[in-house]
Parts: sequence; C-alpha cells; structure tokens
Amino acid sequence: MSLEEHRKRIDSLDREIIQLINERTSIAAEIGKEKAASGKPVFDAKREAQVFEKVVNLNEGPIGNDALKGIYREIISGNYALQQSIRIAYLGPKATFTHQAAVKQFGDSMEYRPMASINDVFTEVDKGEAAYGVIPIENSAEGVVFHSLHSFDILVGSDLKIVAQIFLPIKHNLISHSKLEDVKKVYSKDQAIAQCRGWLRRHVPQAETIDVSSTAEAVKISDKEEGAAAIASTLAALEHDVPIIGDSIQDMNNNVTRFLVIGRNSESFDRVGEGKDKTSLVLSIPDKPGALQQCLEPFSRRGINLVKIESRPSRIKAWEYWFFVDVIGHITDEPIKEVIEELEKICPIVKWLGSYPNEP
Repeated sequence: MSLEEHRKRIDSLDREIIQLINERTSIAAEIGKEKAASGKPVFDAKREAQVFEKVVNLNEGPIGNDALKGIYREIISGNYALQQSIRIAYLGPKATFTHQAAVKQFGDSMEYRPMASINDVFTEVDKGEAAYGVIPIENSAEGVVFHSLHSFDILVGSDLKIVAQIFLPIKHNLISHSKLEDVKKVYSKDQAIAQCRGWLRRHVPQAETIDVSSTAEAVKISDKEEGAAAIASTLAALEHDVPIIGDSIQDMNNNVTRFLVIGRNSESFDRVGEGKDKTSLVLSIPDKPGALQQCLEPFSRRGINLVKIESRPSRIKAWEYWFFVDVIGHITDEPIKEVIEELEKICPIVKWLGSYPNEP
C-alpha cells in the first residue's frame, strides 16, 4: 500500500472514530441527565476505574495502555464538561505537581482553581465552591508530605470524604537561564530538594539550596534572579518559559507521589470489586499498654491487608494520638464492617474517611 493510500485509510478511520466518540458522548449525556434527576454527582470514581480496566483488557496494541488511558481520560473529561461545569480546587499555585495530578484525574475540560493552603482546599469544597479538592499526601521516597499532615487533622473534624486517589510519577528538572556551572542558588519545595540531593551534590556542589513555598514559585524566582535555578516540573518550565538545564534529576526513578481527592457526595463510594477498593479510617487509641496491638488484631484475624498506618497527635489531650489506617477493601465489605463494630467497643473514636478505587 502506498503512502497516499495509507493516509486515505487513516482519514476514513478518523471519520469513523469521531462518529463513534460523538455517539458515545450522546449516550453519556443521557446518563448525565439521569444522574442529575436523581441527585447523583457527575464524577463516579468506581465507573471510571471500571472503564479504564476495560479498555486496558481490550487493548491488543500497538498503542500502550497509558496512552490509551490518556485518550479515554480526555473523552470522559469532555463528557463531564458537557453534563455539568465542574470546578476542582487544588493546592496551588498553577503548574505544580498537584496541578498535574488534578489534570491527570479529571482531564483538561474541567475548571481548576489553585488554593493557597490545605485549609483553603477543604473550605472551598465544604462550601460547595468546588466539587472536589486535590491535595498531596505522601511520596514514595520521602514519606508523608509535611505540609499535608494537617489534612489528617481536618479530615477528622470534617464531613468531607476521600473519593479517589491519584498516583503521579514525579520527574524533577533543574530549570534556569544560567549554565550549570554558574548556578549559585537552587530554589524549590523542601520535598523536591530532598528528592534530588544526590544529583545536586554531584552536578552543582557550589549551589546553596533554598526552600520556598512551591516548585512553581521557585521557577518564578529563577526566571528573574541571575545564577538561580529551580527544581520543578516540565509543565512549570513551559508555563514560565525558563529552560531546562538538567533533565530527570530525581535520585530515585520510581519516585511517585500519592494525592487524595476529597468530595462531599457519598454516591462516589460504590464498591469497585474484590481487592480493588481501599478504605481509610481514623482511630483514637486508649492510652494503655498493648492498646495499639489490640486495635490492629481484628484486621489480622480477618485477613484484611492493612497497607498504611500513620500516627498524629490528637491535639485534644497531651500524648494522645490518632492513628490513620488504609486497608484493602470497601466499607460495605462484611469483614471491614465487623472490624469497625469491634473497634467501636475499644476505641474512643472510629471514623470512616472514605472508600475509593485502589487502582494507581
């Protein structure tokens, strides 16, 4: 087949694809009307997880699964936008990794609003000014994101729930108008600096590292200050038109940050399937010997996989702690319901923070 014949075939396929996308969108719009009539939210984390699993299972190549999921993400995002105007609040500013995570979850068709603090994100969602909020929570290399520890405290006293999680591979770049040998200061968020210390030591040992409020703010500084560089994303470099002088400078190639999506609507908490859900809980544990072991034993006895446990001072009583736990399973699963009933007999506080798809 000649080049011209290949192109004609592609043109024909494009017409078919566009017709099918519009047909799919029309059906999605009808579903949106049914959701609106019954008061259900447009965003459905469970259904999205099922769609992505389906397209991956149907994919026979040569296109990669990530690329195919990206295409479907934008199709779904466009469908949402036709059904309802959805505003997403995120810990800003624009062009940070949290901004990237929000777009990865909701696509380009949503309205995004950067917020100055974690508190502001929660308030925006709680007041209904935003449908959902996106916050960073932990990094595979550095653990819990320090400024997001406050999220745990807010969740305890809030009616908002975790409705989804986002895993974003983190690629750091050194961004500057200066040459590498002329860099005297490196600005970035504390977490980003920590994740690149080895590379910085080897390539810019002469540079002082300076913590600032965000990676995007670091790029703004490097744009104006001679001899300054920033550690930030490719998106931030493009946004502020500052060159990348060091590509992929993170010390770990499998550097991933986990983000949480918070929302108000309980309809987002439908069960995905066996082993495909995650549930987050907070426990207040009695101040006595063996109390933590006593609280963890009900999970072990039922074979429930406890994948995370994080302690925080309760701020109510000195040396009293809250324990935040993530387990595999859904709040409606019988073993988890049994554990919660058992814990309520021994813990002053047991609160469900949300159940959501466990797919990365």
